[in-house]
Amino acid sequence: MEEKKKTDPRIVRTRRLLKDAFVELIQEIDIQKLSVNRLAERATINRVTFYLHYRDIPDMLEKMADEMMSDLTEVWKEARAERNATAETEKWHVMDRVLHHIADNAAFYKVVFTSKRMPIFRDRLLAFLTERIISRVERKGEESSVHKDIVIWYDSAAYMGTIVAWLQNGMPYTPSYMAKQIYQLRHREMGER
Repeated sequence: MEEKKKTDPRIVRTRRLLKDAFVELIQEIDIQKLSVNRLAERATINRVTFYLHYRDIPDMLEKMADEMMSDLTEVWKEARAERNATAETEKWHVMDRVLHHIADNAAFYKVVFTSKRMPIFRDRLLAFLTERIISRVERKGEESSVHKDIVIWYDSAAYMGTIVAWLQNGMPYTPSYMAKQIYQLRHREMGER
């Protein structure tokens, strides 16, 4: 059995400081005005420490997007395993867990999903959703008068748009309520096809 390699707590702490500083600064200034100096100063670290972790700001964004995808994938897998282990778990359980994760990290997700100047995060989320929708469509062999590709594009964009709108509007509904509503919309649409 393969054991997960533990990351040094100092590295985790420094990356957390940089991520938090990034979220704060992007709410104040445009991404083009973000510099390593500003970021390091806000994170209360020195520039050398920044360069021990990232080559530059685009490298930091890339690695943050990788970390985001790793977190979302882990949440998704854990939720699927829980759902498979209990027959009583609601059908929207997986989406509920994902939305709870997003809500728990709302400041970060709101910044990265609502900024038009950082498409890497939206692109990664869309790819994540699309991959899962493809899997669902193929697993269930959904019959529809709509071509499979269009169903996948539509569902991916609908989920993505709903999550972004939810964040942009200050998350007026709980993650659980949103998950149930998304499930009901999807179920209703499938019934109309």
